[in-house]
Amino acid sequence: MRTLLHPSALSCLAAVTALCAAAPAQTAEPSQASAAQPPRPAAAKTVPDTSAWPAKPWPPGMVWVPAGEYSMGTDDPNSLQNERPAHRVKLDGFWMDEHDVTNAEFARFVDATQYITIAERPVDWEELKKQVPPGTPKPPDEMLAPGSLAYTPPDAPVDVRDMQNWWTWTTGASWRHPDGPQSDITGKDDLPVTQVAWDDAVAYADWAHKRLPTEAEWEYAARGGAPINTRFWWGDEFRPDGKFMCNSFTGEFPWHNTAEDGFAGLAPVKSFPPNGFGLYDMAGNVWQWTSDIYRADAHALSADEAAHTPGGCCINPRGPATSFNPVRNMPEVLERVVKGGSFLCHVSYCESYRPTARRGTPPDTGTGHTGFRCVMSPPESAGKR
Repeated sequence: MRTLLHPSALSCLAAVTALCAAAPAQTAEPSQASAAQPPRPAAAKTVPDTSAWPAKPWPPGMVWVPAGEYSMGTDDPNSLQNERPAHRVKLDGFWMDEHDVTNAEFARFVDATQYITIAERPVDWEELKKQVPPGTPKPPDEMLAPGSLAYTPPDAPVDVRDMQNWWTWTTGASWRHPDGPQSDITGKDDLPVTQVAWDDAVAYADWAHKRLPTEAEWEYAARGGAPINTRFWWGDEFRPDGKFMCNSFTGEFPWHNTAEDGFAGLAPVKSFPPNGFGLYDMAGNVWQWTSDIYRADAHALSADEAAHTPGGCCINPRGPATSFNPVRNMPEVLERVVKGGSFLCHVSYCESYRPTARRGTPPDTGTGHTGFRCVMSPPESAGKR
């Protein structure tokens, strides 16, 4: 029997369910998803001009993402409305963690600070009431015990419009026990840490003298310096020459994962090829928190701003000041942007391992497929030395 979902989980899942339900119907295999247009060849690799790059040594475990300009978002009709329109963005250079923060790295932070994640704390009903419709009754005390959303795959086909069919509020689920109290992370040091809320990711970043990337920085970094925007960072073919480029759901979503790509769940970091900047897992495996507040119309607002800016470009955007998600019962409740998709993404559902894919998630909500990585700007680096 499935455990009833926690009220905060319900508010999150309602938004995500409606968002994914709005996606264009896709029934083709991943390699045929863009069959309407012949796939463009992968962009030829170019030797970057490194003359303006910072001198080494660089921050350990980080790679340099050089300054540049790119088209953020997309005009592709085979995308979600919240990814449109494309608009020009210019960014300064920054360092980014070459892979997602791992269980081992997060454990060092917790050992040093004695930090307690949100999933390990009792739920504050007074705070939760702000996120649910007025008049929502207080849940039983046992439902306010520490916990989080755990992936609980069904054993037969289910209605994919209802995410409660594979996500369950699980008391005792946390970063130490990502699938519930019966699970642990022993021997899984190199898996990305999950069950971390936005506040947990920010706390880690502060401790590491870093910060979370903006959505614009994340999407630019995910592209890997390619001169043209393709559907995936590596091109328009999901499996170039039959090769899997990211950890996603293979088989029949969400009940039958064939693990054809080598993994039925999370994969150790660096299991798939890096992009042109040397960044791993910028598609699939785990969703990644960014610093931006989520608005479904953020790209439309940015495009309008760019149209009224000399040069027609947004420079180092930091995202909107307020939230807006029309698929929620309370559209203005705060959410943060997550990017990159996860091991649960499938072409028949949301295909969110595309660089432009984006989703809003309440900052106090952790899941078993959400993690993060950090960035650092040169002025920030200089101040930490």
